[in-house]
Order: sequence, then structure tokens, then C-alpha cells
Amino acid sequence: MPLGEQGFAPPASRHAGAGTWGLGELTDLERSEQLKRMREGKLGSVHSWELVTAVDGPGTRMTVFMNGCPLRCVYCHNPDTFNMRDGQPVEAQELLKRIKRYRKIFKSTGGGLTISGGEVLMQRAFAWNVLMGAKSLGIHTCIDTSGYLGAAATDDFLESVDLVLLDVKAGDEETYHRVTGRRLQPTIDFGDRLNALGKDVWIRFVSVPGYTDSYENVENVADIVCRWPRSVRRVEVLPFHQMGTDKWRSLGLDYKLEEVRPPSKEETERVRQQFRDRGLTVY
Repeated sequence: MPLGEQGFAPPASRHAGAGTWGLGELTDLERSEQLKRMREGKLGSVHSWELVTAVDGPGTRMTVFMNGCPLRCVYCHNPDTFNMRDGQPVEAQELLKRIKRYRKIFKSTGGGLTISGGEVLMQRAFAWNVLMGAKSLGIHTCIDTSGYLGAAATDDFLESVDLVLLDVKAGDEETYHRVTGRRLQPTIDFGDRLNALGKDVWIRFVSVPGYTDSYENVENVADIVCRWPRSVRRVEVLPFHQMGTDKWRSLGLDYKLEEVRPPSKEETERVRQQFRDRGLTVY
């Protein structure tokens, strides 16, 4: 496939990824030097990047997937991002050079940069450097986060973010722990901060049959989302899929959802309607 004037080959699908091709991998650095530069935010552990439309925020976006996540979501379709050590070391400045190439695309489509994961806030210093660099180029910025590490995002950090994609994975502590292995309250606290700041937020909720799709859990999630009227612009209900199954197998991980079927269109619409009934804009 010809690379074209932008100098990249678009990934074949949303889930395949483009790796870290062309982002200046620094495999020859000594480990101690890598750690020092990561603390300074000059170096990050990156899983992959994609150029996508209407997936990770408005317009056409360069989405950068970071390695490292404190959650262990049973339905995660990127379990290869769990551990920071499994990513590729990438310079913040090299990443910004590539982001800069796409300014015309971002401008014409209303798109920009999204930093996702894993969990972006596990590498706050690196993400902050990249976000500030993108903002200085006039590029719209977005982070995709569970909010579990929201306390690490200072108000100064959030000033470099135009939009937060906030994943509210369940509506009560028991269900949240069953799904993620962690606590729900930090996500609520982070959402409360975003609302107080008036930061634009898109909520993401994955509907997983037998795990998160019960009427009661959806109502509880809606209760939480309705706490944030100053911030929430939309709710995206994402139906569970099995596209990550092979990754779990290849990594030798115990995948508990192998027998879970994706929700039907009718089941997904029921979940969406529950949010609409609360006056929320739903996709």
C-alpha cells in the first residue's frame, strides 16, 4: 500500500493497531536512563497508535495507546496493555513530530489527539508533555481514562485537556470490583472534579451481558452520570464484543468471558434508553 503524502499506512481496522512504527523507538537506552527520562516525562511506554474517525472523540484523531493499567477489566480487548514494561519506549518529542504532520487533517475534520491506554494517568508526566505540545500546535486534545487514578491529574494537567472520555464501568462497588478488581469511588471523585471545573466529558459504558447490563446497574451508572450536569455532553453505550479473545489466549491469561455472547441490538437499545430516560444524550 502506498504511504501517500502523509507518510503513514492507515491501520486496517480499529482493533489491529499500527504498532509504534515510525515513532523513534529507543531500544538501546540503558534501563536506568529510561526510568529517569520517564520520570521527567520525556519518554513514555507506548503500545501503538491509530488514525481513526468517530471513535475516540470528535473528527479524525490520532489515538495513542499507552502501556500500563491498574485495572484488570474482565472484558478488556487490549490485555497486552496491562503492563508498562511491555510497551515500546518512545520520545515525547518524536511523538509530537508525528502528531504535527496531521494538523491539516485535524483542522478539516474537527479532530485532534487522544491519549488512551492502558491507563493514560499511569504515565502522567509523559502524557502532560505531549498534551501541552499538541495544545501549543492548536490541536484539540483528549484523554480516555477510567478515572481510577484521577487524583494524579492536577488542575494544571487538566488545563491541557479539552475533552475527557470517562469510562464508568459499573454503578456500585460490588459490581465495579467484580468487573475491574478495583474500587468505584475514585472514578466518582474524579468526575466530581471534572464537573466542578466544567470540563467537557463524554461518558463511556460497556454493556456486558451478565456483568454490567442489569437494569439496576445501568440505573446506578445513570445516577452517577447525572451528578455531572456541567460536564457531561454525551453517553456512549458500547456493546461488549469478543475481539480480544485471541489476545487473552496468546498471553496465557484466564479469560472469564469466553462463553459470553455480545448483546443483541434490542438489549443494547434498552440500555441506551435507560440513559435517555434520564435526559442524557446517548450514542
